[in-house]
Amino acid sequence: MSDNETNTSRIAGYSVYVIGLVIALAGLANVMPTYNVLPQIGPFPVEWFRPLFYWLSVLVFIAGDAERRASANRLSVVHLVAYGVVFVAISYVCWDYYRIGQIIANSVMFFGPRELYISLIAATISLWACWLLWGAPIAIIGGLALLYLGTGQYWPGPLATAPSDIYDTIPANVWYDSAQGILGSIMGVVLTTVLPFIILGAILEGCGAGGSMIRISFHLMKKFKGGPAYAAILASALFGTVSGSAVANVVGTGVVTIPMIRKRGFNSNFAGAVEASASTGGQILPPIMGAAALVMADIVGVSYLTVVLAVVIPAVAYYVSLFLAVYFEAQKLDIKVTDEDVGVPEPTGQDWMNLMLVFGPIFVIVWLLVSGLSAAGASIAAILLLIPMSFINPEIRKKPQMLISALSDGGKTVGQLAIAIAIVGIVVSTLSATGVPTKFAVLLSVASSSSLLFALLIAAFGCIILGMGMPTLPAYIAIIAVMGPTLQSFGMELLTAHMFVFFFGVAAGITPPVAITAYAAASVSGGRPIATAIEATRIGAMIFLVPFAYALDDSLLLGTGETDWLHVSTATFFLAAALYFSASALIGHDQRRLTVIERLLRFAAAIGCLSPVLTWEIAGLVVGVALVLFGYMTSRKMQGSPA
Repeated sequence: MSDNETNTSRIAGYSVYVIGLVIALAGLANVMPTYNVLPQIGPFPVEWFRPLFYWLSVLVFIAGDAERRASANRLSVVHLVAYGVVFVAISYVCWDYYRIGQIIANSVMFFGPRELYISLIAATISLWACWLLWGAPIAIIGGLALLYLGTGQYWPGPLATAPSDIYDTIPANVWYDSAQGILGSIMGVVLTTVLPFIILGAILEGCGAGGSMIRISFHLMKKFKGGPAYAAILASALFGTVSGSAVANVVGTGVVTIPMIRKRGFNSNFAGAVEASASTGGQILPPIMGAAALVMADIVGVSYLTVVLAVVIPAVAYYVSLFLAVYFEAQKLDIKVTDEDVGVPEPTGQDWMNLMLVFGPIFVIVWLLVSGLSAAGASIAAILLLIPMSFINPEIRKKPQMLISALSDGGKTVGQLAIAIAIVGIVVSTLSATGVPTKFAVLLSVASSSSLLFALLIAAFGCIILGMGMPTLPAYIAIIAVMGPTLQSFGMELLTAHMFVFFFGVAAGITPPVAITAYAAASVSGGRPIATAIEATRIGAMIFLVPFAYALDDSLLLGTGETDWLHVSTATFFLAAALYFSASALIGHDQRRLTVIERLLRFAAAIGCLSPVLTWEIAGLVVGVALVLFGYMTSRKMQGSPA
């Protein structure tokens, strides 16, 4: 790397640091409560704060992209010119959003060609940045949505929309409306609810609690055959519920856990798949669910506690299925436990003290949310607690600037998320303006012949397709806009429909071919990306099956459907049996290697146990237990027979 490129990389990196810090501090100031003690700072007026925030988000993307290219020795004059053009353009369109917003606030505004072109410039910059930052799938979906918004009246058949004036439709739905589009209400949710939790997750990671959690997890699990894999599941679950980013979780904890899983005897693909599946599941794990619980509660109109209580059984079931998958895989590979193969130092007293850095903020958040404080207030209170608490870690006492770096990292993450949210804003605004969800619900209702199961299968497939390449939160918001009315038309409760969609939005991160979480894990494990994604889908299969179980029998969502505890207990028992049957079937081992017929029968028994019909549940349980007993007896015979 030449001196010029080194200097450019250094300048770009410093710019990312500063802009990320500004985003974090401004975002926190915007939602900072007074707590009846502090002076009032925010909330800032939407007319100038949202365009300012988005301007900073695009700038942090530009600086980050320049740093990445300079570090890889791939930064050219063309790139610098492109960055300059984008900087001037985004500065102008954000200023124009503020200017037009002032006019709209005081009088009537009729949009014309000028506003159309500016809106298209804003959308083009967003699509370009999203393509480079988050990949082609989400950018292509956004581009198609924009095209449909402008030309829908010319599309054939049921896709045709009502005639409209493009000079009014595009500006009103893409850029200048504070309720929809790029800077609409979805961006507002990110600023008020999601931002503080991302900052909290960044500080939690930066204060050194991650290393302690990993060491303690390995210590607790080291005597088990699947010890490192179990430890990875525990650590990733805890950090995933706070961070809300499966990819960041994989990169943060996977660099330690994945090599240890491989060292125990698991192959590279399996090691990466365990980390990817566990990190993905953190977003469905109470109490925080990566802030999704708060967003869902806000959209559905229920309390935070209702969402958290509802997801308890499905989330625990998913993680139990991961432990079972590792258990059967360790059996299949005949892994032996030794004291030398872990390579992680024993946890010290400081590591146990550092656990307070994890559980203290989580306890404060849950307590304050249950007490009725806003999501922003609870998360900022946790941040205000975590910052002084972090000084119990001697590393923070030596280098307190690590906390400032963590704030900057959190701001950078928020800025990158805002780019994806901008595209989701375009998609959701298009769906709202064109009435596509209603049309889709009608078509699906006809196609499924009033069968809820068939509708759920189509909806699940659609969720995975729409969620490809998206971060979980944008994926959930975009998917529910399309699928929500469809599922409700079949009589599903609103929260159940949202939970169904959310699980499949999360699952998209490990589903080939665009399994970004699995690909991130493969880059750490050294495995093949597609093979790792397939393995992650196999290990985490229950994330696809459990939503069907609670969609057909909502007693599994505590507090939302059937509340009779006998019914809930029975449903949970059959779910537990299904976990065992499906995990052993997918791994292909239980005491001994299972034949193809046995695996198919066990999986069929698991599906029977998830049925809402009691007869099928009992039949599935009987068949599954018979297969397990048969396998146990034949295994004993094989062990007793002479070699």
